[in-house]
Amino acid sequence: QVELVESGGGLVQPGGSLRLSCEASGSIFSIASMNWFRQSQGKQRELFATSISGGNPSYAVSVKGRFTFSRANAKNAVYLKMNSLKLEDTAVYYCHAVLSVRPEDPMLAYWGKGTLVTVSS
Repeated sequence: QVELVESGGGLVQPGGSLRLSCEASGSIFSIASMNWFRQSQGKQRELFATSISGGNPSYAVSVKGRFTFSRANAKNAVYLKMNSLKLEDTAVYYCHAVLSVRPEDPMLAYWGKGTLVTVSS
């Protein structure tokens, strides 16, 4: 059974930094993409950073230049370094992966439970 576990959320002041981690555990054959979503209160969940097949990540305009997405393929882990945090970055941050557990299986989407990031003075 595949599980995605995020860590690293918390309270930070505007302009501060945080680093989120997400590790995928379980039997994994192939990962097509690993992604970060976030959901602010009253808003839809949004995709803001994605890495397809281990390639260079792409970012939403709202975080580009401030957030850095990196992968540790040997660990099936991804990281999100968030700098220059703003009040509007407050959200629950979710790790998401599209992967297969066996060669004959289709790619399926998996979600972590989320970690709360609060930016407040």
